[in-house]
Amino acid sequence: MLTINQVSLTFNEATPDEKKALQGINLSLDKGDFVTIIGSNGAGKSTLMNVISGSLIPDVGDVLIDEKNVTMVPEFKRSKLIGRVFQDPMAGTAPSMTIEENLAMAYARNKKRKLRLGVNKKRRELFREYLNTLHLGLEDRLTAKVGLLSGGERQALSLLMATFTEPNILLLDEHTAALDPSRAELITQLTGEIVENFHLTTLMVTHNMQQALDLGNRLIMMDKGQIILDVAGKEKQALTIEKLLKEFHRIRGTQMDNDRAILG
Repeated sequence: MLTINQVSLTFNEATPDEKKALQGINLSLDKGDFVTIIGSNGAGKSTLMNVISGSLIPDVGDVLIDEKNVTMVPEFKRSKLIGRVFQDPMAGTAPSMTIEENLAMAYARNKKRKLRLGVNKKRRELFREYLNTLHLGLEDRLTAKVGLLSGGERQALSLLMATFTEPNILLLDEHTAALDPSRAELITQLTGEIVENFHLTTLMVTHNMQQALDLGNRLIMMDKGQIILDVAGKEKQALTIEKLLKEFHRIRGTQMDNDRAILG
């Protein structure tokens, strides 16, 4: 479902601020894979997400989604294939619009546009069904402005908007980092349920090592623009935070320098 071939990207090339953001990245995800990505600040995690989504174009290499080369396809066209949830709960929704209007926009993302009402009786019932799965009571607040929702409620809505059209790829970019612990735990639980229910191919960036261990069937560690560890299945299930830190030290010969990645 997703293939990344020899992707490299350098920022500010040939200047004193040159930074090799990605170096020869190779990655392949089968349909239904749920991959968590960890690494310290500047490891290249979000840059990789931006290359996949199309907001950044690599210097070399290819990005394929469902075996179609999308490397040069602009972000707005690629968005029909990709659902994405950002760290900022304000980023994935339109605050001045109602819940049902936001859902209608998301619903139309991968469909042919027509001159008809975005919200009708049939769609409203469909939206209520999906919102009911969040167990937050939002199905009874369809006409409420999204800007009035709490951060956790907005992030839950963003997650639903990114997934209920069953995109080819779901990108989760530290989508619980800005929430308080109880709301972060709720969104983490909802993430696992939604990805499993829709059988979505998912990449999730997180600074929280325990979250990376608890979710998904595969874990990737990045450092300095490279994938330095890739574990799956029973090997991933046997991992602990302590083992991950030891692996980083074994591979790099130094300690991981980001407490946030350790403590989450």
